[in-house]
Amino acid sequence: MGMKRTDVPPTWDERATMHTFLAYARATAAAKCEGMSDEAARRAPLPDSPLMSVAGLIGHLRWVEHWWFEVVFLGEAERAPWTEESPDKDFEPDPSLSLAEVVADYTRACAEIDEKIAGHDLDALSAGKGRHGDHFTLRWVIGHLIEETSRHNGHLDIVRELVDGVKGG
Repeated sequence: MGMKRTDVPPTWDERATMHTFLAYARATAAAKCEGMSDEAARRAPLPDSPLMSVAGLIGHLRWVEHWWFEVVFLGEAERAPWTEESPDKDFEPDPSLSLAEVVADYTRACAEIDEKIAGHDLDALSAGKGRHGDHFTLRWVIGHLIEETSRHNGHLDIVRELVDGVKGG
């Protein structure tokens, strides 16, 4: 669904390596959605996790990217769907959107974020702060998104297999 999938960087410097691993994790998330029906993508097969659907996980990944790169690192205004009353709203994509549209929104948001952070040094500190008042380096934010996206890729594997039997991706 649009993202190139490789874990081999174009050059061997730290920036290219980190960005390649992030791009690979993002592309893997998108690939795990290929061939899935919209109805199946909205099913949450885990009884104690009613928001854990494929579409919900992709929506969450999209807004986690926004939060860490645009809000915390760049200091931009928050526009995520979550609220105090509904803190997990990012796991509930607009029901009028197809899975392809949810993935396309994620892909577009990632590309826009890549453009915004391209000129920043890995050691640059975030404009915003985390929950505990910490500033973060861009290196840490990229590393965190590699970890977060990769962890959710495991969730995507499990949910997808439980919903429609498709493994891997």
